[in-house]
Amino acid sequence: MNIRLFFDKLKLSLLKRTGKAQKKGGRCYAAWAAKGHIKEPLVSFVVQSHDKSLQVCSFLPQLRAFPNSEIIVIDDGSSLEHTQRLAAALTGANEFLVRANDLYENITYDKCLRFCNGRYVALLQDDDKIPGTEWAERAVSLFEQHPDMVILGGCDGRRVRFCMKESVDEATGQRISEKTYTSEEMSHGDFCFVMSVNRAPMWINRELYQQHLHHIDYRFAPFQSDDYELCMRAWTLGLKVGWYKLHFESLSVGGMRLYNNAFTKEMTKRNATLLYDLYADKEEEIMHKVQKKEEEFGQNL
Repeated sequence: MNIRLFFDKLKLSLLKRTGKAQKKGGRCYAAWAAKGHIKEPLVSFVVQSHDKSLQVCSFLPQLRAFPNSEIIVIDDGSSLEHTQRLAAALTGANEFLVRANDLYENITYDKCLRFCNGRYVALLQDDDKIPGTEWAERAVSLFEQHPDMVILGGCDGRRVRFCMKESVDEATGQRISEKTYTSEEMSHGDFCFVMSVNRAPMWINRELYQQHLHHIDYRFAPFQSDDYELCMRAWTLGLKVGWYKLHFESLSVGGMRLYNNAFTKEMTKRNATLLYDLYADKEEEIMHKVQKKEEEFGQNL
């Protein structure tokens, strides 16, 4: 047995025998209840972070200001300095730190969607500049208006176009192209239905997600294009994907561009091909559903 483990075992045995293991002030149900843990929050804020603890700590007050919520920070492979800062900052009963080892957002977001309890989940990044609570209130309102909407984006709304093999750029191997929607194209003020959205923020109706989508597709791990796949899968299952005018400003350069430029290019090429294989034959079907929902929404205004 490890010598340190042996002496620790002796110490704990003595504490148990002497009754001196009790924490100062005692522990009881009243003390636990006073922490104010919320079992079923309205919103779960899930933040992906790597070596960006200062940025995350800067917007924690804005997240805390939203009532009936919980905060989960994914500390994915940060150096010890950042892990310690986050651990010291997340002190509330509804604040959690999830440590992972450079697994990236496909896996970590997927796991935290099972860990959190919010009715609606906001997937966030560590460089987001978060402006108060109105953006979250608007998202909740849109979900309430559209009970079959499973995903709501606030960054970019995208239409993915699938290219025929003979049209592929040999240098990049890309088999998809993208059209970004603009705010001027929103047919209903600050909101419209779109083929797909780009993180972050990406909002999830957790009940619909659990019932129909179940998971973020691990075939796209460690990152890139899994957000598009999730949206397209939602449309094929009869659910909606929406986009509202938000687009956070950035506190700093994004982590993917900062730490993973070459890796991102590699994953973009790989996962564009995978996305093509899964959905190229469904492009027209998905866009027909998007346009139909847009028309129905306009008629009901």
